[in-house]
Order: sequence, then C-alpha cells, then structure tokens
Amino acid sequence: MSSHYLLSRTYDELTVGDRQVTRGRTVTEADIVNWCAITGDWFVIHSDKVYAEASVFGERIAPGIMILAFSGGLGVPADSTTIVANYGSDKVRYPRPTFIGDTIHVEIEVIEKRDRDDSSGITTFGWTVLNQNGETVCSSSLSVLMLRRAA
Repeated sequence: MSSHYLLSRTYDELTVGDRQVTRGRTVTEADIVNWCAITGDWFVIHSDKVYAEASVFGERIAPGIMILAFSGGLGVPADSTTIVANYGSDKVRYPRPTFIGDTIHVEIEVIEKRDRDDSSGITTFGWTVLNQNGETVCSSSLSVLMLRRAA
C-alpha cells in the first residue's frame, strides 16, 4: 500500500474492504457561527441558544451539512495527486446530532470500484462520521473519480 490515506492511493492500489480511520476534530461554537455567516444558514436550532435549549436537543446543534463538509477535510488529503474529481455523494444521513464540543472522526471503507477507462476509475467509499462516543452522526456513500496507476 502506498499510503495510509485511501484517497492518496491510485484507483489500482485500492481494494474493496480497505479501511482508514482519520484523526479527530472538535466542533466549536466558532465553527457553527462561521458556517452560518458564510452560508447564510441561520436556522434557529444552530444559532439561537434560547430556542435550542427549549428544543428536543436541549442545546444548539451543528448543521449536518457542515459536519459532512468537515469530514472531507478529515478524509481527503490536501496534497493527493490521485483524485480527479468528486463524483458525488449518495445516501447522506444524520442519525444523531453533533453538539458543540463533540470530537468527530471519519471511518472510511472502499465499498465498490468501477473501471471507467484506461486512465481512471470510480471508487465508492462508505463514509461514516462518528463522535467521541463511537456514535454515527453522519453517513454517506462517496464516489470519487481517481487516476489509475501510470502505465
């Protein structure tokens, strides 16, 4: 194996069943405020402390799509030379909330490979974000267009 980062390997170096666990990252209040400011998504469960305290969650929660975005930063190496493009995500789910102070990490598994042409293939990864208690807070199926091994 060329790297412990799955997304640094070429399409040909990946095998269905290969797995990776990323480092962790703690979600902060500043993350949520910055996300809301950048996206314009000021939904009350994320931005209104009083409202959130009266909700079923009892406190503010992180936007799910923000957690999915953070997982890319945890699982995709910035210097990867094997990724051509993000091909798409499917089956995105948020089964549990992520709270301020939760530490998340990603567990990644190669679940499918599809040859595309002589220079590339599509790899589909099971993409699961877990909190510090081992509870899934986000899951998806991520497909990536990846380069094959140089001839």
